[in-house]
Amino acid sequence: MGQEIQIFDRITWNPSQMNGQPCVRGMRLTVRRVLQLLSQYNDRSELLLDYPDLEPEDLRQALSDAAANLEDEAVPNLVA
Repeated sequence: MGQEIQIFDRITWNPSQMNGQPCVRGMRLTVRRVLQLLSQYNDRSELLLDYPDLEPEDLRQALSDAAANLEDEAVPNLVA
C-alpha cells in the first residue's frame, strides 16, 4: 500500500495564538488538548456534546496530525 497524502485543512498554526501550537480551525483549542479529551472520553458523542464547536472531522484530523508528527524511530522508555 502506498503512502497517502494527508490534508490537514482544519489544523492551523498562528505564532500569536496559543504560543504557536497547532490548533483546530483557528479556535483556542490546541491539537494537544483535543488528544487529551479523546483519551478522557470513552464516547466521542459525549465529547462532541460537551464541546459543540468541535466536529468529528476535527477529531480525526487532530489524531492524524499527531500521528504524522511522531517519529518512526523507537525510543526506549526508561522506568526508574
